[in-house]
Amino acid sequence: MSSGYFDREVIGRAEGEGSGKKRPQRVGDMIRNELALLLLRKMKDPRLKNVTIVHVGMSKDLRQANIYYSVFGSEDEARQAAAGLDSAKGFIRSHIARELGMRFTPQLTFRRDFSAVRQEEMERLFKELNELKEEEDAVPESF
Repeated sequence: MSSGYFDREVIGRAEGEGSGKKRPQRVGDMIRNELALLLLRKMKDPRLKNVTIVHVGMSKDLRQANIYYSVFGSEDEARQAAAGLDSAKGFIRSHIARELGMRFTPQLTFRRDFSAVRQEEMERLFKELNELKEEEDAVPESF
């Protein structure tokens, strides 16, 4: 025969084991989703119109959030977006605190994600290589 309290205590510990690694990821996903909605619905700054939140990395203690974003546009637009995110940091942080109800609201650090830029550059290089190969195949060989 077992007491209900003891069973809950044992189950709670068994389920909680190993979840410490996943919690920062879950919190980061929640912040990413909330920030994406905020950018779509509430932020009126025109500098942020081409900003996409790619990933949010959290520290283990959940006190620091590194927010990775991409900007579709020119380098000038990317600089303006960085300035817009920096100026809205306090508003974003207070919104996250209110919506997620965390014990501590993490410090926000915005970092540009260059993966889309690198992918575009790689696609351009592959296209150029393909065009060069087609030109070489089109030239007949002479002996």
